[in-house]
Amino acid sequence: MSIRPTEFRYADHEARPGARRIRRVVEALFGLDLRPSAEHVAQFRDMYYDADPLAEAFVDEVYLGRSPSEGRAMLDAALRGGAGSVENAPRSLRALFADLDEAPAWLDREKVAHGARVFRRYGPEMFRLAGAVTLEAYSESSVAKPLALSGGYQGDSTRKRFLETVAFWIAVSAPGALELGGEGRAAALRVRIMHVFVRRRVAAHREWNEDAWGVPISQADALLTLLGGSVVPGVLMRLLGHRPSRADVEATLHFWRWVGHLMGVRPRWYPATIEEAMQILWIARLKGVRRAGEDGQRLCRSYAHAFDDVGPIDRGLHVGFTRFFLSKQTYEANELPPAGAWALAPLAMFPFVFTAETLRRRIPVLDGVADRVATHRARRFYERYAGKKPATYQPPASLTR
Repeated sequence: MSIRPTEFRYADHEARPGARRIRRVVEALFGLDLRPSAEHVAQFRDMYYDADPLAEAFVDEVYLGRSPSEGRAMLDAALRGGAGSVENAPRSLRALFADLDEAPAWLDREKVAHGARVFRRYGPEMFRLAGAVTLEAYSESSVAKPLALSGGYQGDSTRKRFLETVAFWIAVSAPGALELGGEGRAAALRVRIMHVFVRRRVAAHREWNEDAWGVPISQADALLTLLGGSVVPGVLMRLLGHRPSRADVEATLHFWRWVGHLMGVRPRWYPATIEEAMQILWIARLKGVRRAGEDGQRLCRSYAHAFDDVGPIDRGLHVGFTRFFLSKQTYEANELPPAGAWALAPLAMFPFVFTAETLRRRIPVLDGVADRVATHRARRFYERYAGKKPATYQPPASLTR
């Protein structure tokens, strides 16, 4: 089996004049060289064939070897009291939790708490930003095809799945949520198991091309998701008036590394700095071929119309944020609805957010106030559209085609 996905075209695209011009401009303006080492490019490329063997062994032995209900019961029990609390725990469950219970050498729990607090402080605007920028990835088949086949972000299910992701973000970023018994830790494990089922079903589908895309929900695409919650908002939320420091952004990078670790994301190369993270994003931008076609377009349209029936203001904010943070090329190529003046809504927030952020930075007591307010707003956002029903993180019963 090749470890060079045929749709990984970084070397071809990096040599183009346009790419070189962008690199020179970024280096001149910010002193940042976007070009990664050849070793890092190869590591990222090879990660398209990396999956999650520990979680897959547990699914094989219990969920598939015995029954899904027994698998869920074992997982719930182990999440409450550890694998040792499960009577006659199978080897795969013990191995999975032994790995989770052993803190990696790089883990800094204070930095994780710092990063989670920064992420919470972005409030519900972070959810709209993350939803919008994700659409850029839907032009790539490795991202679009699993979503298209599983039906997670199509038609009426789009808003539900998006809100399930919002619930996940809220759960993992709550104080202490990633410790033993924490709600965020449980959410991370449940999503991890759900990904195994989706990966298995999609990989066996006649439309999946492993030679071109690697494995479904690969470590490479998962790593990009972690950067989408850390470095990307660390840059783009500044347009709304937020003022994260370098230490803040690198703390969110560390926070999401720990969340990813719990979810089975063990990349061959995880960025230690903002500069390294930007290099990974540069690889991702240049490696693609934008061949997802109708699958990607359908996903983008479904997301853009996900809040059409909840009132003009909510719909306007949803479409406005999508238009503001999505490139013009992607927005027009997918024929997304016009946003009108709502496209300026994020900018309209700038003076209020910037003022609040400035006061928070100068008056220490306001940091805690900002955290509580943002947390309250995030929960209200979720409950406004989903009610108080908790997310279940269940895999689809079948593929859509």
